Amino acid sequence: MSEGTNLHLLNGLALAYIGDAAYELAIRNHLLMKGQTKPNVLHQTATLYVSAKAQAYLVDKLVEENQLTDDEITYYKRGRNAKSHTKAKHADSKTYSQSTGFEALLGYLYVTKQKDRLEEVIRWCIDEIEKRNQ
Repeated sequence: MSEGTNLHLLNGLALAYIGDAAYELAIRNHLLMKGQTKPNVLHQTATLYVSAKAQAYLVDKLVEENQLTDDEITYYKRGRNAKSHTKAKHADSKTYSQSTGFEALLGYLYVTKQKDRLEEVIRWCIDEIEKRNQ
């Protein structure tokens, strides 16, 4: 983020944009480190982590289990409540909004350079999805 950019002025969709990329890259890296190398299998497996439904599930669990700070909840809500002009292909509007909020939360951590916290949240999410899919 440039010196002149005020975090408080970034809308939830802008945060979600970068948060989506950060999360997707982390998941792809995780799958490669686990030994997945076939593109089709990588894509199908990644969907377990990055789909709107998975992200909505994860953010619900993060909130339910008090894993987020007040600031993190604020940025989650900023993304969740943002008015998007696109529609989800495979999710209802509530799920899509929660997913956007999840991505905005990660985007907030990314742009504020909270690398350790971002990695901690993503690791928690990976562990949660893997427990759920055993």
